[in-house]
Amino acid sequence: MFKKEEVNIKNAQTIIGPSIKVKGNFFGDGDIIIEGTLEGSIKTSNNLFAGSKSKIKADIEAKQAKISGEIHGNLIIENYLEITSSAKIFGDIQAGSISIENGAMFTGNCSMNKGLKETKDNKDQK
Repeated sequence: MFKKEEVNIKNAQTIIGPSIKVKGNFFGDGDIIIEGTLEGSIKTSNNLFAGSKSKIKADIEAKQAKISGEIHGNLIIENYLEITSSAKIFGDIQAGSISIENGAMFTGNCSMNKGLKETKDNKDQK
């Protein structure tokens, strides 16, 4: 979704605007766009976009994500995670693949799990 493409608001099922502050847990299957403040947890089987002014205190699970704001929490991203130059992440990251732009801030551990299941399955077959 995010590789050099803009976020499509029409596909988003949940949008938290820049003036909105929310406490709660979000679980769903659709795209989530966060431009405001969120405290809780986020889990979607689709895509997450956190805008440059977003402030999130939550553990996050998503299929793909583009992070431009500030996150205090752990991220589990199944496929591609894009961290832009304005992002500040304080927490651990697990992702299939990742890109981090120059200027981004990241404090935590990072593990890339793409292909891990296939490698384990191949060893089990031998």
